[in-house]
Amino acid sequence: MKKAVILAGLLALNLSLFAQADEQTDSLKNIHLEEVVVSSTRAGKNTPMAYSNVSQAEIRKENAARNIPAILQGIPSLVFFSEDGSGVGNTSMRIRGTDATRINVTLNGMPLNNPESQEVYWVNLPDLSSSLQSIQVQRGVGTSTNGAAAFGASISMKTAGARSTAYGEASTSAGSYHTFSSTIAAGSGILKNGLSLDARYSRNTGDGYIRNGFVDHSNLYAALSHYTDNQLLRLSYINGRQKTGITWEGISPEDLEKEGRRYNPAGKY
Repeated sequence: MKKAVILAGLLALNLSLFAQADEQTDSLKNIHLEEVVVSSTRAGKNTPMAYSNVSQAEIRKENAARNIPAILQGIPSLVFFSEDGSGVGNTSMRIRGTDATRINVTLNGMPLNNPESQEVYWVNLPDLSSSLQSIQVQRGVGTSTNGAAAFGASISMKTAGARSTAYGEASTSAGSYHTFSSTIAAGSGILKNGLSLDARYSRNTGDGYIRNGFVDHSNLYAALSHYTDNQLLRLSYINGRQKTGITWEGISPEDLEKEGRRYNPAGKY
């Protein structure tokens, strides 16, 4: 009986040793790798598609308080339309003959297309161009992976980053048809703890080229950023307010001849 117990104990010990040996032989070495996130909605020089880049300097040169379609009117294959004739009120565009419902628009990678109509109503984003660092227009099917269908084109906009030092600036300008634009902006620069706060407020007013094509637009942009050696975290806030005259009604040839090109039947009575 004792021999049987001792034999069973030795057998169990041998099986345990064999199991441990197999376990050590089959174990894998764990190597921890740092996480890498790759994301892109923009085309590069080796991307096989037609695209145009608009820098911050070019945006400021073409801005004059106008909406994005007016600033991009020099892009190949892009046709820009302004209802009030000034590029500040209701505006739209076509790229390669395709209307706005097939143009994908993103801001910092986030889609701006209206979920119902698939369009972007630029009049609700007045003076957005003053807050942008760059714009890329991709003609045809592009690299955007989110938002509305991009059969016609993709427009990728990127807001300006924080400046290295604190700043404050103000500007005002005037143009035709009693158009006035005022802007005030300030920022803390990047502080020692990596935080940065930027804010900008602008207001645009004008009568427009056609009768009752008035505009009274204001825009508030604020961004709170935190910079580290390996990452950037940014919280952005954009508030646009607009009062715009009705300018989408056409006129007959008789009214054009009698009243002139600036006549608008809306608000006549």
